[in-house]
Amino acid sequence: MRKKSLYTYMGIALTVAMVSCTDLKEKVIDEVLGSNNSNPENAIAAAYGQLGSGTFVDHANVFGLQEYSTDEALLPTRGSDWGDGGIYRAIHEFTWGPDNTLVANGWNNLNSGITKSLTAVTSAYQANGNANQALFLAEARGLLAFYTFHTLDLYGQAPYRNPYVTNAPLEIKRADTAIDGLIREVEAIIPTLANLKEQSTHNGRFTKQAAYGLLADMYMNRAVFKNRYGASFDFTEAAVDGNGTDMDKVILYTTKLIDDPQFYLETNYFRNFDIDNAGRPELIFVVSQDINTLRSSDNDFAYMPMERNQKPSSANRGTNAVCTTPQFYATWDGNHDDPRFSRKYQYADGTWFKNDGTDVSVPATSLVPNSASLPWFHFNRGFLEGQQYGPILLSTGSLKMTSDGRIAVEKLYCEKNTALAMDFTPALNFDNAAQSVFTQAQINRGVRIFKFEFDPEKDNGSSNVDIPLYRLGGMYCMRAEAYFRSNQTALAMADINKLRTTRTREAYYNNAPGVAITSLDANTLYNEIAYEMYWEQWRRKEMIRFGKFEAADAGSAKPASETFRRIYPIPQSAMDASDAFTQNQGY
Repeated sequence: MRKKSLYTYMGIALTVAMVSCTDLKEKVIDEVLGSNNSNPENAIAAAYGQLGSGTFVDHANVFGLQEYSTDEALLPTRGSDWGDGGIYRAIHEFTWGPDNTLVANGWNNLNSGITKSLTAVTSAYQANGNANQALFLAEARGLLAFYTFHTLDLYGQAPYRNPYVTNAPLEIKRADTAIDGLIREVEAIIPTLANLKEQSTHNGRFTKQAAYGLLADMYMNRAVFKNRYGASFDFTEAAVDGNGTDMDKVILYTTKLIDDPQFYLETNYFRNFDIDNAGRPELIFVVSQDINTLRSSDNDFAYMPMERNQKPSSANRGTNAVCTTPQFYATWDGNHDDPRFSRKYQYADGTWFKNDGTDVSVPATSLVPNSASLPWFHFNRGFLEGQQYGPILLSTGSLKMTSDGRIAVEKLYCEKNTALAMDFTPALNFDNAAQSVFTQAQINRGVRIFKFEFDPEKDNGSSNVDIPLYRLGGMYCMRAEAYFRSNQTALAMADINKLRTTRTREAYYNNAPGVAITSLDANTLYNEIAYEMYWEQWRRKEMIRFGKFEAADAGSAKPASETFRRIYPIPQSAMDASDAFTQNQGY
């Protein structure tokens, strides 16, 4: 419940995620809340914990389904690494089926979130006399809606049991008919939810502000839910309550957040994704992460794109997996001076790491927290193309140092092909254009995205970075799109330019602000949303709304696809375990 609380989960009876809500057997141990798993505090702690138990923080869960299926990201096979039966590249090659592991992981984890939220609703509902009963019940209902919305978005169906009825039967919600009820549910709990930072809440809790973000998201995608396989979507349909249109509601809820004085845009865009981003002014609703002994966290969004020989410290490295596509990288042509594209790192003594071949050394005075005084090397952020430079790990296990005690910076070579210079190229050039497979001699291909800061404090897999689920930049993007779809292009462009010009470059470039655009059409808006929201699990929904999802990308092994691929299949394990589900069209 609090950012520094500890959770451990034991004996999760999921079988196939949600066959029986009453089968959930979980003990939540929390240093603040106690160990009684029947009290509402612990039940809701478990529901919150599921956000970070792989679901929204691991690359092979929601992130993989939302990003690997788009032009923003792919995880190819790289020589001897990342083959894994083709489960990762199948998402980008659009060959996934009901037996794909990523499809099953996303389903199981989201359904676990639904299960835990239902348990939390029941626990709070029955907690008569608890001073926080109404608040906990509202938060649990909000989390249930959040997990259900994402399940409906990705799979078109979501399981449900009435949490107010003992042994209630299993129901299956379907996206086209359930979205309106979800919207009504979240609107209904707003009066009871706390405002952010009131009643001891923080942005890892489901507050009024989190509800506004979720409602904007649901209204933005409501037309897609109602006509999943359609050639077009009616974004100006009457809103659920009959007051205005869907886009009017998006504008309403995003404006509540944009006008809230406790939120404001960061001038340094990458501060939103730093190790110490907890409580930053742009973050509305996050997965709270901490490195400690009992509570899990995940470093995947930084670890996955980093090459194995890129080492933030002598004890850490990347894994040489994920890259972006030539198509997406090309959308940035003419915008490499955008402050969101890249940022050089400056050490405390004024030394810049430029990553251009001119670097000789950086100071060793930056130390990894809670380590044996390990020197900490800071890589630049954003898109990394071309030859890479950095520290060298010696056979002694230490970083190579200069004679005056600084970290030596040298040209890097790939760890698993030591003669191959680490030269990241936009072109992928697969030998078979339909398969995202590299030989060992090709493993450095693909521009890498270092948006999230790599946290070296514990190991390669742990992080203190809070993962944004809703942040202010996204609210500007949604409002701009809603204005545009409502034929208010000038207002849409004003929001896009607010994002562009508020962000500034680093002092190396004299803190220059981003440059405003002078015109806006649908394709420009589509690109601008991605400039702001890349690598944040938004792209698939955006591509579907803008009619881009089915297009082929010959340079990245993505074929032209059919509309049934807009949602994933129900995993075969769920189909085998229960006849309540009907397999989605095309699978």
